[in-house]
Amino acid sequence: METKNRKKGFLKKLFKYRVYLLMLAPAVIYTLIFAYYPMTGIVMAFKKYNYAGGIWGSPWNGLDNFAFFFKSGQAGTVTRNTVLYNLAFIVIGTFVQVAVAVFLTEIHGKRFRKISQSMMFLPYFISWVIVGVMAFNLFSSDYGFINRLITMLGGQKISFYTEPKYWPFILIFFNVWKGVGYGSVMYLAAIMGIDTSVYEAAAIDGANVFQRIFKVTIPMIMPTMIILLLMSVGGIFKGNFDLFYNLVGNNGLLYNYTDVIDTLAMRALISSNDFGMSAAIGLFQSVLCFVTVTIVNKLVSLYDRDYALF
Repeated sequence: METKNRKKGFLKKLFKYRVYLLMLAPAVIYTLIFAYYPMTGIVMAFKKYNYAGGIWGSPWNGLDNFAFFFKSGQAGTVTRNTVLYNLAFIVIGTFVQVAVAVFLTEIHGKRFRKISQSMMFLPYFISWVIVGVMAFNLFSSDYGFINRLITMLGGQKISFYTEPKYWPFILIFFNVWKGVGYGSVMYLAAIMGIDTSVYEAAAIDGANVFQRIFKVTIPMIMPTMIILLLMSVGGIFKGNFDLFYNLVGNNGLLYNYTDVIDTLAMRALISSNDFGMSAAIGLFQSVLCFVTVTIVNKLVSLYDRDYALF
């Protein structure tokens, strides 16, 4: 009897909120088709894929695709590069974005603030293909601006595209430069939401600009910072394919310092036509991301439950 009443109550709620459910239906259908249905392709990671059999008709091969990936000698290198680059992107990017947001709120000239914000936001809309061309025009041995400047000053040219040691700094710079405008928007909104009476009270107590920033602004936007950091950590094992491929390309001389999981998966698919190993790499990457965000979220919840995502 209780089950029957519960069923009636559920159907009653469905009828009551039918308009809202119909409004929600397109988004749900879109997510199911384009986000959840493609996940069934995970089975390719456990199959020896061939065109005749397709995804479901290809023979199973167990964990052979994973074994090939780990025995290739590249798994450790690309995983290390992916994690270290993303840690640098998160730490340096967050620091610069917060600094820019604070800087913009402290500018008193309204016109200058708008111009500054627009100029910093502009790189976000530039394609990574264009950024790759810009990098080539800067670092090319024959035509690059930097090498021309060095030779004008009497120095020796630097072969950037054959020297891997320079590329961690180059990649981090372009990633931060391109994302600082967009990334600072959330922090800027959080700062704008702080009650001005708090700043007024701090000023009455004699706090200078830097004390107001470090004693009021930073603590007040800390929840926003933690949530955005948690969301960033969720992709710590996912390399920015557009960044690495467009700036480095297929330059094998730089792979030890620039190769990430995404670029390795792409080359496995394009060069060897190995769908199974590419799917295995992608699954390995996704599992690591899920485990990482779960662990970090748990640690954050132990510190303060209100800051956790779930």
